[in-house]
Amino acid sequence: MVDVQGTVTDGFEPVRDAFAENFARRGERGAAVAVYRDGRKVVDLWGGARDADGGEEPWQHGTAQIVRSATKGVAAAVLLLLHQRGQVDLDAPVGTYWPEFKAAGKERVLVRHLLSHRAGLPALDVPLTPAQAVDGVSGPAAVAAQAPAWEPGTAHGYHAQTYSWLLGELVERITGRSIGRWVAQEMAGPLGLDLWIGLPEPEQAGRVGRMTDIEAPEAPSSGLRVRPKQAVTDAYSDPESLTRRAFAAISPAADENDPVYRAAELPASAGIATADALARFYASLIGDVDGVRRLFAPATLTLARTEESAGPDKVLVVNTRFGLGYMLHGPASPLLAPGSFGHPGRGGSLAFADPESGVSFGYVTNGMQKNVTADPRAQALVRALARALTQ
Repeated sequence: MVDVQGTVTDGFEPVRDAFAENFARRGERGAAVAVYRDGRKVVDLWGGARDADGGEEPWQHGTAQIVRSATKGVAAAVLLLLHQRGQVDLDAPVGTYWPEFKAAGKERVLVRHLLSHRAGLPALDVPLTPAQAVDGVSGPAAVAAQAPAWEPGTAHGYHAQTYSWLLGELVERITGRSIGRWVAQEMAGPLGLDLWIGLPEPEQAGRVGRMTDIEAPEAPSSGLRVRPKQAVTDAYSDPESLTRRAFAAISPAADENDPVYRAAELPASAGIATADALARFYASLIGDVDGVRRLFAPATLTLARTEESAGPDKVLVVNTRFGLGYMLHGPASPLLAPGSFGHPGRGGSLAFADPESGVSFGYVTNGMQKNVTADPRAQALVRALARALTQ
């Protein structure tokens, strides 16, 4: 039995029970979960090993992990805050800020299309090598030259990897700062977040656990449960499908434990954070936290969770829902309640906020299971949190 460490406020014991059960029944190796309510931490738990690939060093309070696409929720906040400050128009063509982007029929791609996965750019005709993906130049050049896979604005499909270069380059064109630097200076620093898009080496490297893909002890599941399983299986097995091409925009796949990859500023997939940092970040979007004024004004919060894209997703092959940069509650990605908004990371991590209950949630793990949007361990924790809030 794994010795679960940390604390829960009275009434939130179901979350601790579910967290322990993840180790006993759902194949957890090392993980942490944190919950804030009305700006106050009510769950702070961790357990298991820091390294999923056989290391025996225990997960500590403050152990961080790559959170894959949960990074997208942090990156989206940058664009929304720039809009809130009057520095970017969400309805302006991307080419207004990034002239080279106008090529190949993308003159009418709007900033909001990037955030809502409607730009038609989930895949590259020529994938990038891992070295090109992190060099800061090849990625933006590739998406600027790429022709859309569909008429921008007419449909949506998850931009699994290309989101990195689309948002990262746009932020740099607007602010003169890289997105990782902007996050560090404008969000992580003021809020005291152990969260990085581009890990500073070697200061923080020793805090980050090694991750690996693991098999779930139960029957493997895609986690995408709103279409027949065969449709999902076919999309992921066909090397010519838009699904496979979107996830293989970096090919061969990068080594996510490589210090070079961890230091790269890839806001689609390579953010590094603690569970507490993710929960605290989302808490700051919906309310004040420890005297720090909330990040999102009410109008910006409305933008984040107002549906922009819904229905068949051309990449994920299921019905998905997105606001401006955030996944919204639905069958493909269940969150706490209909008004919740956030983002999962492929294989495990999850972070979101629910303004109506005043709750924010962060979960990180080092054992990546075969799912995309609905990890069974994260979902068990969310169900337990729901029970705690209603008992």
